[in-house]
Amino acid sequence: MGPRKVRAGLVGAVALALALSGCGLKSGSPMVDDVMPGSVGQGHPLDGASLTVTSKNFSESIILGQMIGLVFKAAGAEVLDRTNLPGSISAREAIVKGSADAMYEYTGTGWITYLGHAKPIADPLEQWKAVRDEDRKNGVTWLTPSTLNNTYALAISKKNNAEYHLRTLSDVAALAKMDPSAVTICVENEFASRDDGLPGMEKAYGMSLPAANIKKMDAGIIYTQVSKSSSCLLGEVFTTDGRIRAMDLEVLVDDKHFFPNYNAAPVIHTKTFEKYPEIAGLLDPVSRKLTTEVAQVLNAKVDVDGQDPHEVAKDWLIQEGFIKKG
Repeated sequence: MGPRKVRAGLVGAVALALALSGCGLKSGSPMVDDVMPGSVGQGHPLDGASLTVTSKNFSESIILGQMIGLVFKAAGAEVLDRTNLPGSISAREAIVKGSADAMYEYTGTGWITYLGHAKPIADPLEQWKAVRDEDRKNGVTWLTPSTLNNTYALAISKKNNAEYHLRTLSDVAALAKMDPSAVTICVENEFASRDDGLPGMEKAYGMSLPAANIKKMDAGIIYTQVSKSSSCLLGEVFTTDGRIRAMDLEVLVDDKHFFPNYNAAPVIHTKTFEKYPEIAGLLDPVSRKLTTEVAQVLNAKVDVDGQDPHEVAKDWLIQEGFIKKG
């Protein structure tokens, strides 16, 4: 994801990525859907192309990777599905080395994790431009970003917020000063110690929360605790998580733009893009429709309702008119 899945399994993923890139392996399965052009893919601009799509191993990334594959398929390409690779690094290396041609990546991940910058850029478009320009040297082409922003946030249950009326993180800071005991936060261990997590947020907003008010737990438990218990007024969440809607939570606005932008954008192996520049015209309209709210709905279908990411992606593309059933 944005921040959440960058962290998972990086060491093992590096080893896998090196193995994949070293032998030029193109494992995966052919995408066999019978789909036709809708508003994109008219004239089958990818006829004769054989393209491989990839993703990281969490629901949102898999859904987005499936979207790319289905659009390519509708545009006439033969598509190999290599989505669900473990960790960020393995998927990244597949794009860099050319063992995969396309995936959705996150601007904050590109800037901070891959390009090694400590300080994010506050403006989402400027962040994307900076990543796009610097990543060219790595043989990676970034296409138009979506407004889908999978970043850190704090959330509160609507039930509890009926009492506090919190809208922004500045409101939380004000409440913490007025009534320090009221602000209890449930977070993951890592968020509790990262500079781009709780310590940095407290500094940016002038908060100083008592240690007893900070409760550390696994990410999945946080949503339940914030929704159903009184032990956490606030919880660390990710802005596109489907459980936000499913559990009736409200995300507080990061009004000082502390958390990095993790906007999803297609990344293409540059040699592939040079051969098939039509890819931009196929994926740009899709990215324009992808918002944080859309991602919450699609992610919930997988993570809450148990649906298949491929079918969720396909249904949405058909619903939006991008592709049609064959």
